[in-house]
Amino acid sequence: MVALSGGVDSAVAMLLLKQEGVDVASAYMKTWMNEEGSDALGDCPWHQDILDARACAEVAGVDFEVVDFIEEYRRQIVEYLVEEYRAGRTPNPDVMCNRRVKFGKFLDYARARGFSKVATGHYCRDRLNADGSKDLLIGADPGKDQSYFLTMITQQQLQSALFPIGSLLKAEVRDIARLNGLPNARKKDSQGICFLGKIRVQDFLRAYIPEQPGDIVNAAGKVVGRHRGLCNYTIGQRKGIGVPSNADRKKYVVVAKDYSTNALRVDFDSPEAEGLYAGSVIIKDINWINARVDSPERLQVRVRYRDPLIWARFTPLSDTRARVDFESAQRAMAAGQILALHRSPVVLGGGIVESAF
Repeated sequence: MVALSGGVDSAVAMLLLKQEGVDVASAYMKTWMNEEGSDALGDCPWHQDILDARACAEVAGVDFEVVDFIEEYRRQIVEYLVEEYRAGRTPNPDVMCNRRVKFGKFLDYARARGFSKVATGHYCRDRLNADGSKDLLIGADPGKDQSYFLTMITQQQLQSALFPIGSLLKAEVRDIARLNGLPNARKKDSQGICFLGKIRVQDFLRAYIPEQPGDIVNAAGKVVGRHRGLCNYTIGQRKGIGVPSNADRKKYVVVAKDYSTNALRVDFDSPEAEGLYAGSVIIKDINWINARVDSPERLQVRVRYRDPLIWARFTPLSDTRARVDFESAQRAMAAGQILALHRSPVVLGGGIVESAF
């Protein structure tokens, strides 16, 4: 069963499986924001996405259905997002969506319908090993690799996953869509958090977390402005703080959120800004997709989806916690972020940043 999003990537994944002679069906997952509040919060493109997904399935000659995961999504993803922001952390709902919904609830749904695997349009690959285990590999297109979003899936989930476009470049995917008459061949890629569409996360959070305005304080301890509520800001943020540049045109950047005093701490954006760069992090809730790393080792890590792989020293502290010392300091590390662990091209797994220093 193919998880169709309405975009070109999942549509081509479905088409390629169909052309290989695989027994394929497809489904669009209807999520929480699709049902409630979308009109009040802004432009939510789910109506068009369903139309596009259905049209692509018809072109490919594949059965299509819409699956209602509204309650599951609310519980597993939306509540996680809100609680993490309320606690002052920076969540990654797309990573958790893959673990809990696409390769969790949706995989369970597909199996109950008699399907053995779930396919998606992710730009990543897998590799079957001699012992029957699978490794997750980065995608062939370096500009589109989405393996970061799968760092928290399990070996069991990977065994039941297919990534038909993982060995292709984005341009090749669009060419396949165009040559086979898929109606969304030129559709723009979606941006932002998976279920919000074009809705700003700050606008979404405003409905769930009461704003508590407070002081914006600079490195000297001087109040330089007022913030709208700490959950509206992220470490490393430069735009939208509400504090203008100084006389030398130096721009402020968020370096800390002090929940004890409800103060947003800012400094001028430079490598010397206290708290802006971190040489080390502690990660928790480590997920190993296949082989574990049980002793100190030099690994590659990815701190954010669009960031390059960098070298770091990985030191286990327990079965689920570790210290990671970067070989070069990293900007804007925040609690709650996902850190991906690599022996390139293999994605070993990932963990959640507990603290940065």
